[in-house]
Amino acid sequence: MVRPFSGKGMTTTANDQRFAWPANGLVGAVDFAVASHARAVAVLVVVALLAFLPGFFQIPPIDRDEARFAQATKQMVESGDYIDIRYQKEIRYKKPVGIYWLQAGVVKVAETLGVPNARTKIWLYRIPSLLGAIGAVLLTYWAALAFVSRRAALLAGLMMASSILLGVEARLAKTDAMLLATVVAAMGVMARAYLGDPRMQRTGPAGWTLPAIFWTALAAGVLLKGPLILMFVGLAAATLFMLDRSARWCLALRPLPGVVWMVALVLPWFFAIVSRAGDSFFAESLGHDMLAKVASSQEAHGAPPGYYLVLFWLTFWPAATLAAMAAPAVWAARREKGAKFLLAWIVPAWIVFELVVTKLPHYVLPLYPAIAILIAGIVDQRVLSRVPWLVRGASWWFVLPVILAIGGIAGLMIYGRQIGLLAWPFAAGAVILGLFAWRLYEADGAERSLLRGVAASVLIAITLYAVVVPSLQALFPSAVLGRIVRVADCANPVAASAGYHEPSLVFLAGTTTRLTDGAGAADFLRQGGCRFALVEGRHERSFLRRAEAIGLRYAPVSRVEGINIAIGRQISMAVYRSEGLP
Repeated sequence: MVRPFSGKGMTTTANDQRFAWPANGLVGAVDFAVASHARAVAVLVVVALLAFLPGFFQIPPIDRDEARFAQATKQMVESGDYIDIRYQKEIRYKKPVGIYWLQAGVVKVAETLGVPNARTKIWLYRIPSLLGAIGAVLLTYWAALAFVSRRAALLAGLMMASSILLGVEARLAKTDAMLLATVVAAMGVMARAYLGDPRMQRTGPAGWTLPAIFWTALAAGVLLKGPLILMFVGLAAATLFMLDRSARWCLALRPLPGVVWMVALVLPWFFAIVSRAGDSFFAESLGHDMLAKVASSQEAHGAPPGYYLVLFWLTFWPAATLAAMAAPAVWAARREKGAKFLLAWIVPAWIVFELVVTKLPHYVLPLYPAIAILIAGIVDQRVLSRVPWLVRGASWWFVLPVILAIGGIAGLMIYGRQIGLLAWPFAAGAVILGLFAWRLYEADGAERSLLRGVAASVLIAITLYAVVVPSLQALFPSAVLGRIVRVADCANPVAASAGYHEPSLVFLAGTTTRLTDGAGAADFLRQGGCRFALVEGRHERSFLRRAEAIGLRYAPVSRVEGINIAIGRQISMAVYRSEGLP
């Protein structure tokens, strides 16, 4: 039997079926998948699509980060300027250009194919995130093969495909899912160098393939989110240096030509943006965005140390349920090279994120593949702890689906004012699978319970993302307001919004949307033409006073009631239309 994390997993073959059980249900699907890499990849892609696609096309743009990224990309497409990054007239230099290029490429292809109104279809901007999430699942499987058997590698990939946090990021048009793919690619290569994979020692072109993947992944990560990927890789490498007092394994990565290649990939855009904006990009991205998060809470996202540890049990569900039971075996294997590498991937970066003042759930996402591989290796070797109080944690497979199902349906009734009968079968299925995962854990084993949890996670995704969230129109007032402006029966409609300044409105109503106050909205209407004023309740009095003072002729169109989810407050938006000059 191969010891977990010994590094021998990289040479496994179809003989990994030595632990196969009678093919039935979900376990039978795993038995089928481990027969070949092609089958394993196919199963992972199918599960990932089932987990990530519900709601992908229906959910409107989410404030604020997703809508800001999408709007900045839309302005690139509109202007044809693919160097500068702007949100309306403001510079947006918090992140490099990588994700904007990917999103713009998808939109341009969609326009070429004749997709109507492609620039305001948010799902097109989400495609890079979807591809990044699927890529991260497949790369987790590939990285895991350096440590564990093919069966365990498949389980690790399934853990990532079903994790709640990756499911969220796959549906958001921003950087994090794609960054995750680059980190896993880089760490997968570095693991093979550290564990002595013979392919890293080859001469000739074949010996350059893995190092090329490593340095290209680093370059892509830098273009996506700056030096963050270098932190993950650097902390892991530095930890291994200190533990082993040797760095000879790094030579297999071809560091000198690799650095030259990475720099050659990232420098052209950095030179271009510096020539355009001087040092403004570095001042904004490194100074204001990255370093400021270390010492202060940005946008009310501060939290004490321990935040990520608490949140882990939700964001990495269903696999998180096994984490505590796997911990004793991981500790026992900590001196094995594979376990040492995975812990070096996780622990230093996790500590850094716990100490940084600004905290967001997705910051630790690039550490989850290593956790998945550790858990999968322990599950595959059947050495999970049997300590009673740890085993009782299996109830979390049941408890969380109950909470999410009840919460989702209750939210649908309260805010959507509907019973949501379509959600009930999926929610019930998730709860039943969670119950079986918990109650049959000791009888059927960890793998079967985990697979039931994976299936429950897919059903929860269908319940929440495909049924509940799209039905809660009150959460997306921008979608209604943007539709009013876009379908106006006049040429070139434009809008001004008083009080409600969310990026989703700018994305849906148009880049020229003016963000102002009540008096400014009245002055905007006075200019005539096809104009709309979207006035939030707190600004209506000033709008009406200014309209009366300037003799404005206007007509009420409708009133939109909703919730601004960015600030968690109910809003009431009056929509007025110009009727020409007095």
